[in-house]
Amino acid sequence: MSHKTLLRAGPLWQGAVGPYGPLEPAGSDGLALPAGFAGRVVARSGHKVAGLTWHAAPDGGACFPDGAGWIYVSNSELPLLGGASALRFGADGSVADAYRILSGTDLNRAGGATPWHTWLSCELGHRGRVFECDPYGRRAARPRLAMGRFRHEAAACDPDRQVVYLTEGEADGCFYRFRPGDWGDLTEGVLEVLCESGRWRPVPSPAALLHAARHQVDDARHFDGGEGCHFADGVCYFTTKGDSGLWAYDAQTSTLERVCDGVRAITASPSGDLYVARDAMRIDVITPDRTITPFLALDGHDRSALKGPAFSPDGSRLYFSSQLGTAGDPSDGHTFEVAGPFRP
Repeated sequence: MSHKTLLRAGPLWQGAVGPYGPLEPAGSDGLALPAGFAGRVVARSGHKVAGLTWHAAPDGGACFPDGAGWIYVSNSELPLLGGASALRFGADGSVADAYRILSGTDLNRAGGATPWHTWLSCELGHRGRVFECDPYGRRAARPRLAMGRFRHEAAACDPDRQVVYLTEGEADGCFYRFRPGDWGDLTEGVLEVLCESGRWRPVPSPAALLHAARHQVDDARHFDGGEGCHFADGVCYFTTKGDSGLWAYDAQTSTLERVCDGVRAITASPSGDLYVARDAMRIDVITPDRTITPFLALDGHDRSALKGPAFSPDGSRLYFSSQLGTAGDPSDGHTFEVAGPFRP
C-alpha cells in the first residue's frame, strides 16, 4: 500500500512499538534508538568541522549524491547572517569536507531539494526570497524572485506536474505552487495559490510591492503558519506550526486532508515510510498501514526543536538537527546522524 492510498484508508493508529522494535535507553548523546541503530553528532554550532565553523540555529536540510559519498545541506535560521552550509561525506561515512553555499541572507528556514540536485533555501524574513544553491559548492547561489516575496518556509518539487510547492510562515499564510516556464529553470514562471474551492489561481503580483501575496486572491485558503514540506508518491505533505498539524495534498485528485497533529518537520525514506519530527523532541515513523510509532527520542534538549530530517541517497542514514541544543540557544545547535538497518 502506498502513502497515496493510505490517505483514504481511515485515521492513523498510534502504536507502541514500531517496525524496528522498542526504543532502548538513551546514550551519552541523549539519543534513544531501537536496537541495531547508532547515532552521533556530526556538527555543532560554533565548533569546527572539517575546517568550517558550523552555523548557529541549524534548520531545514537535505541530502544529495556525491560519487560514492553524499552531501548533507543545512540552513541557518539567523537574522541577516543565515545562509546554508554543507557537509560532504565519504563512502565510509567520514566527514571529508565542509563549506558554505549561501551567506548573508535572512532567517533561512526549511527549504527543499530539486530533482536536478540544487538546494532551495527559503528566507522567513519580511519579503523573503528563495535562493537556489549549489550543494556541491561550484556555483554561486541565485535568488529566484519569480517564486514570490513573502515569509518563505519550505519548498517541495513535484516532477510529475512540474511544479514547486511552497509554504508560508504567517498566521494566515497560504499554500502556493510555482510553475516554471521550463522545468529545471526557476528564473521565470507563474506563482499560484490554493483556494477554498480547491483550485489554483495565479497571484497577480508575486513581487508583493503593494499587497502581500496571501491577500491578493480573495478565495485563497489560509493556514496557521506553514512550515515543513515534502513531496512523495504523488502527495505533498506540509506542516503548520501554529496548530502543529500535518497536511496531505493529493496532487492527482486535488484533495487536502489533515493527517495528524503534533508535527513540525517531515521527510520520507526511500522505502516510502514517512518520518515526522514531533513537538516532544522525537521522530516518529508513519508506515503505509497507517501506524505511527516512535523511532527516536532526544533527551536533554527540552528547549529545542528537531529540524531538517533527511535521508542519505541510499537510505542508510538519517540526518537532523536539534536547533537550540541542550542550552536552548541558537549557538548550541547539534546536527545528528543515525545509521542502522532502515527498511529497504
